[in-house]
Amino acid sequence: MMSIEFFITSLIVVLAPGTGVIYTVATGLARGGLVSIAAAFGCTLGILPHIAAAVFGLAALLHASALAFQVVKIAGVLYLLFMAWSILRDKGTLSVNERIDARSFGKVIVRGFLINILNPKLSIFFLAFLPQFIPADTSTVTGSMITLGGIFMLMTFMVFIGYGIFAAAVRRHIIDKPKVMAWSRRIFAGTFVALGAKLAFAER
Repeated sequence: MMSIEFFITSLIVVLAPGTGVIYTVATGLARGGLVSIAAAFGCTLGILPHIAAAVFGLAALLHASALAFQVVKIAGVLYLLFMAWSILRDKGTLSVNERIDARSFGKVIVRGFLINILNPKLSIFFLAFLPQFIPADTSTVTGSMITLGGIFMLMTFMVFIGYGIFAAAVRRHIIDKPKVMAWSRRIFAGTFVALGAKLAFAER
């Protein structure tokens, strides 16, 4: 089912820095490897609705409806700006003072989920991406797209875990350096603002 072309292309897409990668890395730096896995899980979970939309044709509706696209896009932009503001206030992703408990893990997962689900470009991406790797003579197109989508999600989760664990390994070198952490907050906040601006100008 999975071709080498699909594997290589998907790996390139997953490795490319985006909102999910930035969020997972920031979480790993501030909270450690275990919490970064929760961030990776939340981000991966956030692409599930987009894959489902592509499989069942809902992405085509989003692509056709300018209003629906704009509503989701504006919500996504506002959430990215909220993330940037939270980081600068030392109460968001780069907060190192929060107690690590079940509630903290839940908040990390929800934030990762919202980051991806509020990006309407993902639905359209999967609508265009997945069918390219389904043979023309396939009798079960829906099943094939679900399988490829599942493989893509697994790759996303594993790669994001790698990013998070790497960031957690660097964590001990900066966590006790207030100036470095302050600059890290500014950089990550600025990155979320830039990603929000990019999404704001995105077209269908």
